[in-house]
Amino acid sequence: MSGLRGRKARSRAVPADVAAKIELWWRAVALRAEWQRHILRTGPADRKATEEAIAGLYALLGEPRPRFVWVDSPAAAMRLLPPPPTLRLGGPWPVESRIATLASTLRRRLDWYTGGHREPWMNTAGPPADPLSALRSGTTIQSLVDEGIGDVLRRVARESVAGVLRAELPERLGLVWYGQHEADLVARYEASRLLHGNPLPAADAEQLELWATIARSGGWWWPRGDRCVIAERPAAVHTEPLPGTAYDEVRLHHADGPSVVFPDGWAVHAWHGTWVPSWVIEAPTVRRITSERNAEVRRCAIERIGWQAFIDRAGLTLIGRTADPGNPGCDLSLYDLPRHRGVTPARLLHVVNGSVERDGTRRQYGLHVPPWFDDPIDAAGWSYGLSGAQYSLLRRRT
Repeated sequence: MSGLRGRKARSRAVPADVAAKIELWWRAVALRAEWQRHILRTGPADRKATEEAIAGLYALLGEPRPRFVWVDSPAAAMRLLPPPPTLRLGGPWPVESRIATLASTLRRRLDWYTGGHREPWMNTAGPPADPLSALRSGTTIQSLVDEGIGDVLRRVARESVAGVLRAELPERLGLVWYGQHEADLVARYEASRLLHGNPLPAADAEQLELWATIARSGGWWWPRGDRCVIAERPAAVHTEPLPGTAYDEVRLHHADGPSVVFPDGWAVHAWHGTWVPSWVIEAPTVRRITSERNAEVRRCAIERIGWQAFIDRAGLTLIGRTADPGNPGCDLSLYDLPRHRGVTPARLLHVVNGSVERDGTRRQYGLHVPPWFDDPIDAAGWSYGLSGAQYSLLRRRT
């Protein structure tokens, strides 16, 4: 009650229209918290509710209830899925394609009812640092909810969690629905209805509730004709708050083990929101780091043990260090890497990213460059396809 009284007291100090927007914002924040709990929920799925909701979608297509097959992880589902059906010109569409059409047409109608859909790429700056100050300064409640509710949940559900899980799976998943990791879509429409109060036609409201039930109750699912494969929810999920945000955003992270574990033991690892192979977290070594071709994985592995510890353990020899003309205030450091049998000789260029991350930090990278470079600026230019002289003329790189 004290928090509510505090909010009302603050509201009395501002004009009535602003106070109304602030009250709507707090209600939207509660909605965001509710759906973020569903996105991160662990433990057994509500199988009955999930099956009934999916059967309801089949019924909308005039299809009978499918046979449900439950598995303990998305990886287990991949072993059961049949090959994708062959589409024939003029022939019937498979059930999974018709469900996709059902979902996309519903979203178009809901966008129209709730005032249109702003694509995430339409805002690149991110939500304002202080949402209440933004509202008092004239920011519309719609734009704040779009950015501070819809975009935040999309990043948590799609980029941080589902994106990391997908990185561990084969590239070809076929048509898949993410269950709890599609909760951001439902939350966005609920937030729009909260703001505008637009009633939905009964049929659309009923279909939206089917999708909401799946998001609240189950994990990933694959409809395949008369059989539907559904994965259980994770048994454990480890996250950390995104630093420097006022929007309760989280990302996958676990410094000592997997970030997500499923009931059958299938697990994925993440370092501050970035997917990494298990060795980065559980057994990082100099040999593995220097042999790794993926710069993002290499960055995370070095951060895992610390840059100075990596330099010391690897016995790196400093070739040269100079101010980075493309990133004022930061240095370029060029090191000679130890030689390993079967590994192409290279040198390591330590750079600081020119762009600031959403958490306020700047990532540091160790870039592999050819062993004939002795000048850090020449090596940096090579990484951009430029000469050292051309790189020196950059005002700011990304």
